[in-house]
Amino acid sequence: MADVATLNASVRDRVGKGSARAARREGFVPAVIYGDKKDPLPIQIEKRELDKLLNKPGFFSHLIDLKVGKDSHRVLPRDLQQHPVTDFAWHVDFLRVSATSALTVDVPVEFTNEGAAPGLKRGGVLNVVRHTVEMNCRADNIPEKLVIDLTGLEIGDSIHISAIALPEGATPVIDDRDFTIATIAAPTVVSETDAEEAPVAEDTAAEAEGEEESEES
Repeated sequence: MADVATLNASVRDRVGKGSARAARREGFVPAVIYGDKKDPLPIQIEKRELDKLLNKPGFFSHLIDLKVGKDSHRVLPRDLQQHPVTDFAWHVDFLRVSATSALTVDVPVEFTNEGAAPGLKRGGVLNVVRHTVEMNCRADNIPEKLVIDLTGLEIGDSIHISAIALPEGATPVIDDRDFTIATIAAPTVVSETDAEEAPVAEDTAAEAEGEEESEES
């Protein structure tokens, strides 16, 4: 399970674009807490504190305790709006959760022991098909990451979801096939012969176009 982070927040007295702009000018990021059959709660979070979490991997799969005055809200980030030019955090939606809440989260994939993979040593390439895996799990059992050990893998080998040990109660959203996470692909090298033949192929194409124009005229 991922560690639960803590963020301090304050209630926004007003909502709307004017209130949001004012919060940003003062160094805050406007946000809202919703869900659990309760009214939405508009809040603001100090930008530099939020940035510390955003700079870590797995923001959307980490539970957060939002401290709002005397109250604490256990939440999961569900949406992040960013400025189109600067990519600064512009607005965040947080979902209230309990320990037994059923959630769907994107869990990041991490690869280890690349130096122990013979296929990579011989020039193979790690082709990552999925950098994250969408999982169904309880709020108290969100995997922080899925770790894949590359030890012993050869060129042509594939890693499927069935090869990954998952926490109890956590299942992939895709459950109708043993889907691929990554493969060890053969190196792609352009040979000197291919490089020499490429211009010839272009010339041939140009000649063909010229012949078609002559026939049309």
